[in-house]
Amino acid sequence: MIIRVLMFVLGAAVVGGTLLSATRTFVLPRSANDPLTRVVFVAIWSVFRLRLRWARTYAERDRIAALYAPIGLLSLPPVWLALVLAGYMGMFWALGIPSWREAFFLSGSSLLTLGFASARTLPQTMLVYSEATIGLTMVALLIAYLPTMYSAFSRRELAVNLLEVRAGSPPSAVELILRFHRLKRFDHLHELWETWEAWFAEIEESHTSLAALVFFRSPQPDHSWVTASGAVLDAAALVASTLEIPRDAQADLCIRAGYLALRRIADFFRIPYNREPHHPADPISLTRAEFDAAYDELARQGVPLKPDRDQCWRDFAGWRVNYDTVLLALCRLTLAPYAPWSSDRATGELRITYSGRVAESKSRGNV
Repeated sequence: MIIRVLMFVLGAAVVGGTLLSATRTFVLPRSANDPLTRVVFVAIWSVFRLRLRWARTYAERDRIAALYAPIGLLSLPPVWLALVLAGYMGMFWALGIPSWREAFFLSGSSLLTLGFASARTLPQTMLVYSEATIGLTMVALLIAYLPTMYSAFSRRELAVNLLEVRAGSPPSAVELILRFHRLKRFDHLHELWETWEAWFAEIEESHTSLAALVFFRSPQPDHSWVTASGAVLDAAALVASTLEIPRDAQADLCIRAGYLALRRIADFFRIPYNREPHHPADPISLTRAEFDAAYDELARQGVPLKPDRDQCWRDFAGWRVNYDTVLLALCRLTLAPYAPWSSDRATGELRITYSGRVAESKSRGNV
């Protein structure tokens, strides 16, 4: 008798934990790092990593990695349904079903609403109804979840695609400034910063509450939401620190919205970084020589620049230090394509472990 009571409690705990996992993943409108969802995605990624080892080019790696997020997402409902089935098996057995085989048939029939097995007592009948309700709810959640996710993905990719017109492909902060200069549209930069401030705010919410979006790759292999973020942030930092044009506080707001969004996505994946960085105490991945090359190129193209190059570098580095670490970490995590000042220096692979902590791989880089 005690064993049956314990089995009923264990089965109910498995079902309750599964429902909590589905609620955190599909329903909860905030960041929630669910252990079961993480285990599923990490297990699937372990299989993908084996295949990626044989990829010789980035194009091949991109084609393989593009399937990771969809397969991981579609694997969640079967895992949840299997756990619910197992939990109800234990409860049916505890309520008098004589064998595990019959408990399996009754649980499966109830969960999938097939109706080929029937309950014998009122308590068993109540469990059958509750399991059927859970099964239908799981399917309904997935149906409602996918359109929401792809709507957020489409809005994200619209801005990424439009950036190619302004910043080239791969996106470059220097190229963005040069194109606005050639078109004599520096007065329209304010609109760009406003658009991307709103974009950063949206991905902060969508890429933590719908975490699989982080790994959904762009339709174009050379596009990435991470490298696009880096190009816009670097362009805003260059404008705020280096260009001799009327100061626009909107550029500062765009940078702040950007690094806060990247940091909170990094928080979700438990990526470590310094929350209060300061330059020059905290170095950045961009070197002074690279900044000087960008300064010289802008000057050669006639872009109005502040004369004190040393102060420009200090101001630029003071902005970049806020997002440098998380930008490169997210490039590694998502296997982002090549882009200057971001994924070009994000070598190696950043992967999530079963404990939720990040680990650095010594495998080939992502560029």
